[in-house]
This record gives sequence, structure tokens and C-alpha cells, in this order.
Amino acid sequence: MALQNEVFSALSYATSKGFQIHPDAFAMLKGLDIDVLKTVQEIVKAKKQSKNSVILVDDIKSQIGPKKEEAVPAEQVCSILMDPTPKVNTGEGVEGYAFLFRSRFEKTMRILAQRPNSKRISKVAAVKQNMRNKPQFEKGERGLHGGAGSTIVAGLLMSKRTKKNGLELAIDDYTGIMTAMVVNEDTKKQAASLAMDSMVMLELENGKGVPGMAVKSIMTPDIPDHLPNRSKSESYAVLISDMHVGSKYFMEAEFLKFIEWLSSTDDDIVRKIKFLCIGGDLIDGIGIFPNQDKELIEMDAVKQMSHVTKLLAKVPKHIKMLIIPGNHDPGRRALPQPAIPKKDSFGDHLYGLENCTMLGNPAFVELNGVKLLMYHGQSLDDVIATTPGLSYSKPAEAMKVLLKARHLSPIYGERTPVAPEQEDMMVITEVPDIFHSGHVHVVDIQSYRSTLVVNSGAWQAQTRFQQTMGIMPTPGIAILVNLATLQPFLHDFTRQ
Repeated sequence: MALQNEVFSALSYATSKGFQIHPDAFAMLKGLDIDVLKTVQEIVKAKKQSKNSVILVDDIKSQIGPKKEEAVPAEQVCSILMDPTPKVNTGEGVEGYAFLFRSRFEKTMRILAQRPNSKRISKVAAVKQNMRNKPQFEKGERGLHGGAGSTIVAGLLMSKRTKKNGLELAIDDYTGIMTAMVVNEDTKKQAASLAMDSMVMLELENGKGVPGMAVKSIMTPDIPDHLPNRSKSESYAVLISDMHVGSKYFMEAEFLKFIEWLSSTDDDIVRKIKFLCIGGDLIDGIGIFPNQDKELIEMDAVKQMSHVTKLLAKVPKHIKMLIIPGNHDPGRRALPQPAIPKKDSFGDHLYGLENCTMLGNPAFVELNGVKLLMYHGQSLDDVIATTPGLSYSKPAEAMKVLLKARHLSPIYGERTPVAPEQEDMMVITEVPDIFHSGHVHVVDIQSYRSTLVVNSGAWQAQTRFQQTMGIMPTPGIAILVNLATLQPFLHDFTRQ
């Protein structure tokens, strides 16, 4: 209650000085453990010379951002927050998928419950029953809970169909399925970018010339704008993926330059590298795609893994390696993937490296206080194929779709295999400070709502398949992230 009073005191102060606080900024202030009134006073003081009288999220970030402190030794603290490996418990058939999608629904509903409008959410069955019993509701006189002309429903998106009157959406909340029409052009663009089988919240109103209900607005679970965690000392994580050892296109010379660089002792930044995060596809595998043998120089997956181990054994022992599997690696290919199996000599030698931690896909870790979500990225194929305007040249845009859906593989039934787990471990329950993927072999870095979004490219030159698809990879590049500032840097080993 004391914090709430402090926030409203800050709001009153800002208003008295002729300023407004943006709703997103207001929500952020309520979640911060700071002197809210003093912070707002400092922001108002700083903005007096500006014509903008609205206090924004960026104003708060700039005011309470990291302060310069005395240098302290770089830390190396790694915590595993989520690893699917010990939790895999696959169900069977239709019943197994029923458990999976119910888990997805319940976990994302808990995320939506944090939204201001969540208290207005009505069950689909109740809305449909109300429409049958009270035809005036369909005419938009009042919403189910007394809202003027609108009501809100939430459910998994089952279909998107282009109709004469607009774009028809169908959602399912386990009490029933209902459809609603999107007629507004801006809302249609938003609806077109929604991932199938993901959770959506729809505000519905009178159809106004179209049968049934019309969609007034669309809300997704999305990640909130937030203040990302930062390391207390200057330390670095290196993000790479998609080595594809065993392929004749593997760029071994460039990768060895990378390893040599990690071992250098005369570079201040290199000496502060504490983590190497590898996002899957260590090897090219065997039988992953038709006629793969024509592109391999090592025809045995065990030998490919042995080659990987010899390379990674050269990484300095003070650098901790975190490795997740990709769709080319040994083990099951359906998501979520357990860690590369230790048995049958596949990962045996990797497990023997003292500075190596093998994790499943996806994995959520904390590096010196910074929360990193590692996901190989198989579902990016489906997102790019089904979302207007996306392409392989900008994979971070597809990664943002996953963050908005709060799910790493929302689309069921396309190219990405999904296992019928009892729990949907692909839901993004906690907001990451860094979201790291690979799979598409194109480096792309963006920031979305203060989460650093990184696709780390590959160490494999352009393949024949990529040529036919018009995909131009950007291989041989390592991404460094300063964990104290979340500032990314690119180091290109193809130009040395």
C-alpha cells in the first residue's frame, strides 16, 4: 500500500507540473523498487526544456539506468532456470496433444491475467449463450459485464479466413469455439501477423453491417517493456550457432580463427569473456534431408560429434560453454528437445569437457544476473512462411512474433514437429533479457521492448538448398554481448 501511495503521489506531482505519465511508464513505475516520487521529480526537472510533456518509459530508463561504478572483477555465475531434459514426459496420440494444448491455454491465460482488461474476459460459451438469450447484445447495446457495447474473450487462434466482409478469426477457450470478423484495416494487419494456435484476446462489439460480432481490438500475451537485468561487472557472453560439422560447407578455418581469438591474452575484452552459448546444430547429421550424403565429408554422426568435441576442447577452460541441440543433432527432433544424448558415444566426449554444460532446447539460463533464453529456432520456418512481410533476411522480425505470442513454437501441423508433452514447455513464461536463436544462418540483431533479440548466423557457407531458396547466409560471425550494458558487438572471422 505504501508503494501504491508513493506512485500516486508521483502522478499528482507530475500533473501539478503540467506533465502526464504514459500508461506503460505508469505500469513500469509500479513494478520498480525505487524512490518513485524522487525519480519522477528528476524526470520532470530534466524534461522542462522539452516540448514533450508526457513521461515515457525511455525517460524512466534513462533516469535509473546503470550508474558508473568502480571497476570490479568480472563474475562467472551461471544458473539454469529451465531445462526441458529432465521434464520430458511425452503423452500419446490425441489425448497427449489435448494435455499439451490445455497446458498452453492455462499458462498463457496466467500471463494475460496480468493485463488490466483481463477481469473482463468472458468464456466463449457464456458469450454465445448470452447472445442467444439476449439478442440486444448482438446489437451492441451492452457487453456481457455491462461494458458499453463490447465484451472480451480469450482463446487459442484456430483459424484465419479471408471473407467478403473482412478477415474471420476463430478462437477456442475449451468452453466452445466462436468466430468474429475483423473489418478495420489496421486491425486486419495486426490479425494477419498473429501466429496460429497462439493465445489471443479479442474485444468484440456489434457487427455493424457484418453477421455476428466484429473485432474492435486484438491483444496478445506479448512481453512488457521492462528494465532488463544487467551484470554488476563488465563480462561478456559470446553467442554462436549452426556449426554443421561434417558438412563440406563447414567453415573450419574460420572457426579455428574464432577459437584462437578466444584464447588470446592481449585483448581486454576477450579476457572478460565468461560464457560461450551455442544454439544448436553442432553437426550436419545423417539423413536429415534427401541426398545429404552428397554434401558430407564425414558420413558417420559419431565421427561428426567427435570432431566437434576436438574443436570445442580448444576453448579456454575459464570460458563456460552452454550447448543446446538443433534439428540436425542426435536425439529426438520434436520440440522440446532433451539435451544431446550421452549414450551411444554421441555426446559422450562433450559431456567430459569440464567447462561444458549440455542443455535441452529451449533452455533458460541466468548469466551473471542476465536472463538468456536459448532456442535453436526450428519454428522460425513456419512463422516466416505464414506471416506476411517476413523473410529469411530478417529473422529477428520472426523472433519478435514468438515474443508477442509468448510461445516458441505456436504453429502446429506445419514443418516443426511438436511432441505431445504433458506440459507445454515452449511457453515463454518469464521475460528474457536476451533472446538467442539460430537455425536460419543469418545474423540479425534487434531490440524489442528492451529484450535483446539475436539470431547468431552460422559457421556453414551457403548450401545448394539455400541457393535454390534464395537465402544468403552470413556465416563466420560471433556475437559478443556485454552483460553489464547488453550492448552487442559483431566479430567477423571471414575478413581476417
